[in-house]
Amino acid sequence: MEFDPTRDYPLGARRPELVTTPGGTSLADVTLVAAREGRLRADDLRATPETLRRQADVARASGRRPLAENLERAAELAAIPDRELLEIYTALRPRRSTAAELEAWAERLEGRGAPRTAAFVREAATVYAERRLLAV
Repeated sequence: MEFDPTRDYPLGARRPELVTTPGGTSLADVTLVAAREGRLRADDLRATPETLRRQADVARASGRRPLAENLERAAELAAIPDRELLEIYTALRPRRSTAAELEAWAERLEGRGAPRTAAFVREAATVYAERRLLAV
């Protein structure tokens, strides 16, 4: 059965077979008992890009475009290691990066298949320049 964002929400209740962890663990197997027994890894508590894109489709279908855009960026970032995400987060803090450094991050993100997030970083750089929040 094909995914229908208007009919299949909430995914965990109506289409749990579509929700898995990055390691392939099914939603039904992500339980407190499994965690206590050590059968879950940190990756088993993360959403997959596919799940985040489906959630974006649900948000868009319900008229929540900004939420959909955030979920699409989250889907792009789901495959990026935590350490790199923290570096990007730090770079986006006011007065932490120059315009050139933010552009370099945007280019890296594009190269990693994250064009929406790259556009977000470029938008931030523009706003930071207008508000004099770039590093010198």
